[in-house]
Amino acid sequence: MFSPQDYLAQLVALDTVSSRSNESISDLVAAWLRGLNFEVERTSYRDRNGVLKCNLVARRDPVGQPGGEPDGQPSERPPTGLAYFCHTDTVPADRWTGPGGDPFAATTEGTRIYGRGSCDMKGSLAAMLAAASQVDQASQCRPLWIVCTADEEVAFAGARNLVASSPAFGEIATADPPCIIGEPTGLRVIHAHKGIVALRIVSRGHAAHSSTDTGINANIAMVPMLQTLCEIAERCQSDPALRNPMFDPPTLTWNFGVSDSMEAVNIVPDRSAAWICFRTMPGVDGQELIEEVQRRADELGLEIEHFPSGKPMQTPADADCVGELCELAKPFVGENRPAAVCYATDACEFGTLGQRMVCGPGDIAQAHTVDEFIEIDQLEKGAQLYESAIRHWCT
Repeated sequence: MFSPQDYLAQLVALDTVSSRSNESISDLVAAWLRGLNFEVERTSYRDRNGVLKCNLVARRDPVGQPGGEPDGQPSERPPTGLAYFCHTDTVPADRWTGPGGDPFAATTEGTRIYGRGSCDMKGSLAAMLAAASQVDQASQCRPLWIVCTADEEVAFAGARNLVASSPAFGEIATADPPCIIGEPTGLRVIHAHKGIVALRIVSRGHAAHSSTDTGINANIAMVPMLQTLCEIAERCQSDPALRNPMFDPPTLTWNFGVSDSMEAVNIVPDRSAAWICFRTMPGVDGQELIEEVQRRADELGLEIEHFPSGKPMQTPADADCVGELCELAKPFVGENRPAAVCYATDACEFGTLGQRMVCGPGDIAQAHTVDEFIEIDQLEKGAQLYESAIRHWCT
């Protein structure tokens, strides 16, 4: 039985940057979970670069389920319980400046543990593993699920694959238990977050020496497209129909940029690419804006590439599960109300689950930083909160 710090040190030691395989951490976590009497389903896929990625769905049922009664008759599975979700990949650590100099060695300095993924979100997984180890299976009367996905940092690709290919996830969707996505929130309860949409627009020309008139400058057709994008950005700031006051900022935060990748002034650019990224909200999906961009691109003869998007997440703030988790969090954060945030999580892909909440140790401001850390106090309180949640919904 490990402490949260022990679990975290071993998780951070594994380089699971999204461009690499997460097989090693999946193997380690699966072994730990089996040691805690979980049944573990592992599914895998190859990402767009052919790298092996793994998802885990672990389930621990009350003693005697689902194997049946002694006479061999199947027992009825309790319909609810608790499901916890995390991701095992991290962002790159090429510019690491944290103490110790090695992003994949958990380094304790003062009240903090530094290391890539310590906050986002291996700290959360360490807290849940420690919590599960403190709850005896014999005390359970409902199931506990722990789900670990790959590629959350790459457009939620692992969660998307999980939903499409995992029978065990289908069981969670059927049971529809309260679900905690363990991203760092300072242990505050998040009941809603924005989604994300991304597009690329490409203009093609013909390269030539700039002293001739034989080239076709790809930027010529891109300029009016940029004007349209700029007009849409201004509308997103001013149109009340494109706002949701639940969020801060309450807008789609329409963002765009452009590059022709040319560094020599004597070459006619043969390709110019613009990108668009914006954050959808419940009731504001921006579909009419996408259609406007598509029409303008068609007029100008430009290509559009649509990247996988994520839908916003919202569980009613007055839902029973939200109120119960806020009450469980009170010893650790004081009086609290559910909040809405502007970032997105794997919950974007879990629309079949009706009781989604985001709650985990650590500060989102530390995610993706060059000296990422988690406060030890947050890690320990996270384990205590998760243990309380398991006991509340599973025992």
